[in-house]
Parts: sequence; C-alpha cells; structure tokens
Amino acid sequence: MSALPEYETYDALGLAELVRTKQVTPAELVEAAVARIEQRNPSINAVIHPTFAQARATAAGSLPDGPFAGVPFLLKDLIAEQAGVPQTAGSRFRRTYVSPHDSELVRRYRAAGVILLGKTNTPEYGLTPFTEPEYFGPTRNPWALERTPGGSSGGSAAAVAAGFVPMAHGSDGGGSIRIPASCCGLFGIKPTRGRTPTGPDRGALWRGCIVEHVLTRSVRDSAAMLDATCAPEPGAPHYLPPPGNSFLAQVTTEPGALRVAFTGRPFLGNRVDPDCLAGLEATVALLQSLGHTVVEDAPEIESEALAEAFLQMACSETAAGIDEDAAHLGRSPTPKDFEGVTWLMNLLGRHLSGAVLSAALRLMEAEARKVGHFFTRYDVLLTPTLSGPPFPIGALQPTPTEAVLGAFIGRLRAAWVLEAMGMIQTMAAKTFDFIPFTPLFNITGQPAMSVPLHWNDEGLPIGMQCVGRFGDEAALFRLAGQLERACPWFDHRPAPPASSLPGS
Repeated sequence: MSALPEYETYDALGLAELVRTKQVTPAELVEAAVARIEQRNPSINAVIHPTFAQARATAAGSLPDGPFAGVPFLLKDLIAEQAGVPQTAGSRFRRTYVSPHDSELVRRYRAAGVILLGKTNTPEYGLTPFTEPEYFGPTRNPWALERTPGGSSGGSAAAVAAGFVPMAHGSDGGGSIRIPASCCGLFGIKPTRGRTPTGPDRGALWRGCIVEHVLTRSVRDSAAMLDATCAPEPGAPHYLPPPGNSFLAQVTTEPGALRVAFTGRPFLGNRVDPDCLAGLEATVALLQSLGHTVVEDAPEIESEALAEAFLQMACSETAAGIDEDAAHLGRSPTPKDFEGVTWLMNLLGRHLSGAVLSAALRLMEAEARKVGHFFTRYDVLLTPTLSGPPFPIGALQPTPTEAVLGAFIGRLRAAWVLEAMGMIQTMAAKTFDFIPFTPLFNITGQPAMSVPLHWNDEGLPIGMQCVGRFGDEAALFRLAGQLERACPWFDHRPAPPASSLPGS
C-alpha cells in the first residue's frame, strides 16, 4: 500500500474532499497515517495506544456522511472515552482501565466521519504544561527532539506537527491546547466554556475550566470540527445556544476593524522571553497593517492570589479524581501508584477545607467578572501564548532534592508539612512562570486561541494568543482566517525525523 507522499500537503477537509471525489479511499488514508506513525513515532513517542486494527475495519465499512469522512484522527489519552480502548490518563494507577463506552464528544467525532487511530501521550492526569509521564516516557517536539511539545495535549500536538494526522483531539484546563499549539507551530483554540459536550459521565470539568477541542494545521479544520461538535447537550451544566452561522463560514469572512488590546506583561508569572516579546511586537504591527486599532492595555487582576486559588482548585480536583478512579478500579491508591507531584497535589487537595476551597472559587469568579468588564472596551486581547519557546525536556521536572523530599512527605501523608513549607506557592510559581498568559481564560471561560505566527532564530515556534469575548468564537475565527491569509503557516513544517519515510 502506498504511503501517499502527498498526504501531508492536505488539511483534514482537503483529505475528506479527496475521499468524497473518490480520488483516494479511507483505507488508503489510514494506511498513509499508520505508515507515518510506525516510522516516526519511535523518535517522538506521541501515540501510546494504537488502534490500527479497529481503524482498518472502520475504513473498510460504511462511514457517516460527515465533513471529515475518512480522515485519520487521534484522541488524547485523557477525558475522551473510546469504547473498548484503554484510557490511562498518563498514570500507572489507571493501567487496567478500559473505557466502557464512547463519551459524547467522541460520538460526535465519529459522526463527523473521522477514523480513530489511537490515543496520544499526556502527562499524568493532565497536570503539567509538558508531556513527560513516568509511565510512558516523554513526548518529543518534532521541531527539535530535545525540546518539549508542551502539555497537556503534547502527544496530540506532536502527532499533528509530525504529519501523522491533520488534526487531533485535545483538552484545555489551563492552556493545554494553546500551550502545545505554540510549542509545535499549530493552530489551537480553546472554545468558550460549555461549547463542547462533557457527557454522559461528566459535568463541569475542573469547575468549568476544562474545555475539549482539537489541534490543527489549518484554521478551517478547527472551525469545521467545532461546527460538528458544538450542539447543546441534555443535562449539561453550562448552556450555550448554537451559533447563528457556521464557524467555518467565519474563517473566510473579513473581521472588520477590531479594537485590540495587547500586553506582554505576565498575568500569573514573572518573566517573558525576548523571543515572545519580539513576536508580540511583530503581531501588533501586522494587526495595525490589517486596519485594526491596537492599544497597549490589560485587565488588572490579583495575580498571586489568583494563581494560588487556581492551584487549590486543581489540587482538590486531583484528589476527587483519584477517589473516583479508585472506586471504578476497586483499588486503594498508594504513593507508589503515582508520580510525586500528582500525589502531593492529591494530599494538598485532601488537606484543603471546604471553606478554603469555596473562597478560592469565589476569588476566581470575582476576577473573571473584572476581566469581563475589560472586554466591554475591546473585541480582542493579544498576548504571547507562553513566556518562552519550548524548553528542553526535563527542565521543569522536580530537582533531585525536591523529588526525595516529596517522596518522603508523600509516604508520611503529611499534608500539613506541605502547607508549612508554602508548597502551593512554590508549585504555582514554577508552573506559571512558563504559562503566565493562558490559565486566566480557563478561569473566565472565554474563547482563546494560539496562532502560529512566529519562529525564533533557532527555528522554534512562538505562538501568539488572541482572546475573545465570552461566547464569541466567531470573531476569533474571522481574525484567525485573516491572519492565516496574511501570514500563511500551513507549509511551514518540521523536517521528518531521520527514521521517517523515504522521500517524505
């Protein structure tokens, strides 16, 4: 079977058009994707649960008449449930878990016509902005194999950047679509809270901070997939009416003159690399050349208190998630089942009182109100997506001393010691220094996208984040389409790793 050397020159809608016009078959597309995964994945470690036999059977059968009929697709190994397939969430504790049914979002993916090829790597429980789980090992960035692809959707982003598939599933609770999109030179939008379904088993993930969607190379693929998945869901905790017009139609609609605020001042961290500030300056100039009014301005927030509140929420959700998994698996969790940071977050979550957690959630809601008022003056807020380019693998891992101390405390289950040491503040500072711009908009629930507009002198991608008003993905897709036409990135791809396909 030919590996279809032209496979990577098409986006997902382009491949679907080839199937629709009978220029290729779904089986040929599956074989093209499988060949690339088998050749390139050993260097990148993006796909951890291949389901090639099921994909071949699907391709040989009757496919739904959806917008992506016959297109190969990958699911992140977190949240999205595929019936009969393992879902480990990057954790050895969940090594025996197999999904009993499809989640609603996966059902909608299937209805859109995609063919599921497997699951992609993610950090344990999706807790870090890099993808280095102990259980599966690190995923490597196709642009530079010694660098991170970001996280927590790092496996999906690396798979798309490496040409395995034209798009893949991701989820975003603190930037986990936008972070890897920036690191891997992709387009990634976090939709508005409640825009995509979380059922049938889940409600407001991380108190509404987590939203699922896809990572893509083209803007139109992201828009068309959101059209296919955004219908309201019975029983959902957040309701958004369907958009008046398709998101796909917005991509080719001119956005008009927008009021754009921009800032390079970090919201939740303390540093921004000159490469990101240079990218921001160039993007401001690009927006001005396109006729937009661009003003330096930013919402004022209680940075340190908000960072601590967000981490308190994440710790409590981690503890609840571990309890939920323990009930499903019929096993009691122990420190040996988890990575040190995950177990410490679990202990911290159990140590927080109900009053402390409620205060954290109230603070998050109050800060979101302030940001909402800021957007009464502007259509879009522009920031760098991250504080820097993708960092070397291992750079944000605990030091040996921290790892030994964490393991000791974990065995003692001495959560009070963690509080005395100010561990919450330490963890927050280390994390938010890399992701100072993205988590705020998980807290507010607004749509936000990372656009691959810049590469530094080392050839590493630098994404720019654009944030829209609550519920207004349409404006972001209009702007993204304009930016894609003005500064095309689709053909800017990393060289395949040395073990890749001959001639590709």
